[in-house]
Amino acid sequence: MTNVAVGRLNPDVGSGVTRRTFLQASVGLGGALLVGFHMPAGTAAGEKGVFAPNAFIRIDRKGKITLIMPQVEMGQGVYTAVAMILAEELDAAFEQVALEAAPPNDKLYGNPTFGLQVTGNSNSIRAFWMPLRKAAAGARAILVEAASQVWKVDPASVRTDSSTAIHDATGRRLAYAALIDRANGLTAPKDPTLKDPKDFKLIGKPLKRLDTPDKVNGKVVYGIDVMPPGVKFATIAACPVFGGKVGQVDDAKAKNVAGVRQVVVLDDFVAVVGDHMWAAKRGLAALHITWSEGSNAAVSSTDVWKQIRTASEQEGAVAKNVGDAAKGLSEGVLHEAVYELPFLAHAPMEPLNCTVHVTPTSCEVWVGIQVLSRAQAVAAKITGLPLDKVTVHNHLIGGGFGRRLEVDFVEKAVQVAKQVDGPVKVVWTREEDIQHDIYRPVYLDRLSASLSNGRIAGWKHRITGSAVIARWLPPAFQKGIDIDAIDSAADLPYDIANLRVEYVRDEPPAVPTGFWRGVGPNNNVFAIESFMDELAKKSNKDPVAFRRDLLGTAPRLKAALELAAEKAGWGSPLPARMGRGVAVQTAFGSFIATVAQAEVDEHGDVRVHRIVSAVDTGIVVNPDTVIAQLQGGLVYGLTAALYGNISIAKGRVQQSNFHDYRMLRINEMPQIEVHLIKSGEAPGGIGETGTTAAPPALVNALFAATGIRLRRLPIDRDVLSGKKPA
Repeated sequence: MTNVAVGRLNPDVGSGVTRRTFLQASVGLGGALLVGFHMPAGTAAGEKGVFAPNAFIRIDRKGKITLIMPQVEMGQGVYTAVAMILAEELDAAFEQVALEAAPPNDKLYGNPTFGLQVTGNSNSIRAFWMPLRKAAAGARAILVEAASQVWKVDPASVRTDSSTAIHDATGRRLAYAALIDRANGLTAPKDPTLKDPKDFKLIGKPLKRLDTPDKVNGKVVYGIDVMPPGVKFATIAACPVFGGKVGQVDDAKAKNVAGVRQVVVLDDFVAVVGDHMWAAKRGLAALHITWSEGSNAAVSSTDVWKQIRTASEQEGAVAKNVGDAAKGLSEGVLHEAVYELPFLAHAPMEPLNCTVHVTPTSCEVWVGIQVLSRAQAVAAKITGLPLDKVTVHNHLIGGGFGRRLEVDFVEKAVQVAKQVDGPVKVVWTREEDIQHDIYRPVYLDRLSASLSNGRIAGWKHRITGSAVIARWLPPAFQKGIDIDAIDSAADLPYDIANLRVEYVRDEPPAVPTGFWRGVGPNNNVFAIESFMDELAKKSNKDPVAFRRDLLGTAPRLKAALELAAEKAGWGSPLPARMGRGVAVQTAFGSFIATVAQAEVDEHGDVRVHRIVSAVDTGIVVNPDTVIAQLQGGLVYGLTAALYGNISIAKGRVQQSNFHDYRMLRINEMPQIEVHLIKSGEAPGGIGETGTTAAPPALVNALFAATGIRLRRLPIDRDVLSGKKPA
């Protein structure tokens, strides 16, 4: 085990089931989930002059190698990583590689974990690692066989390199492009031989991202950039109260705004269509709308928290039960704590948008979305057209964070487009985006543990919150367990003989909830790692030493902890009111330890000076991408911990834009170091791990600096300053 890169800037399951176990072992479930992964035939198979051995690879006579991307690029670098995997096993010349987004097709491009075309859960590389390697290795085997037939030699004597078949014994060489015709008549072996990792030429190298040049020169086309001929612009307004409807609309003034072409009034929202966005936005502002607010007009954050706190007092469905937790909790010194996390919005840089052209016989959609086939399905449902008459073009996404796992914005765009002659681009304002999001749920984590001789004798963790999985993927919600909500709680890495994990489903009144970057581990890692710090304090042990002693069965996580502590200078002196905090986690198949160093002034203002993370994410496809993803995730998590909160009053979201739902600013950025641990294990996920690591590491640092324990986010500066009790 060595430090290879630095970036600066299953125990038994109880009556429930963990997400990791479920997704690995589920079979069928009504056809919603898959265990294996069949290698689909290429959509261009048989096309003259093209070799398409499967749905991911096409080679033409000019030598162009087109790799079809089954996952969506939204800043995480998956286009480059997927291309590297395919090119590695194909032995393709990387400079010849071109990328193409996959069309909607669950059968050809469904994520092997979920059985549908979805990008999320930090699993693009985890899920496609073996399927893509086998696809490329199979194609390479065909090309080798084709070359051996041309030369009339044993296939074992043919090797490949840089898009070329080579016969060393005779010095003969044939480019892949020259083998197309013969290759098209051959079939890939069922289990093609994969490269030994020691022979990798691309995987593991910090290659430049393929999407960067066009982002820099402005050529890249995000969903919001699409401009089909004759396109009009529209923006929308829904009832500010959750679940409310449109009452009456006076559009006289709006229609007098220059550039406004149409006002579309539907059951639950209103759209103004104009020649450009400014006309549509001004027209919307000129509307006089009377809303029918409905039954949720009195809902407040107080109601939400009262309900979830009451629900958390009930026993929950058992997600995991090992040993005898009740007996363990009766031994030694008992410690209990409750942790609370608020609603959060996604607020991606690219606002929600979708361009649609509906005709009597067709529907064409241009969008950036994480669930492409679902976008096609909802457009077909609204228009009444068959799926094959609905064309969906997927584009690069300017930030998803889970928001574009939903199709509500596509649905609204298609509804508007049905009323408009010609294509229309529907763009949400930032205010509409934040006040009508699908929010990260509020969560309440109730933990109890007993300490005996410096060890944890018993552990109980009850998680209360919304069941996003029950709505988004119903077959995965079984026996009252939301496999997302318990993630990182039911697979606790620490050596604890007696533990019990429960889940209580509590749906907040009125507020729609969904996935948010980090999903279930958001609440669980925060609660568990904050609680571990409290237990270390109760034991009079150093927080790093306390954790290290409990990680005997988690050597990869223990190694990450030791490396992060070393690199962060753990234990070295710090000035007054400055502290270090640590957090570890196993999430998304990766093992990560994080140390935050933060300072608190007399007013309670916080300055995060430094964050050090060490991660074992298995085989690293592109170290630069891993480092960048961890850096970005840490910033996103810090933002949530320092500022993130969506509050409700009179059924309305109170925040509206970045002035009151603010982000971490450039002058507030800490120094961030990421240390990658070399590993030969299968790749883990990385896009969300930083988000879940930052909050507990930060609050533990704040405790070290002030002696004040924070159990609720975002951090309360009045508590840190002593103006009010913790």
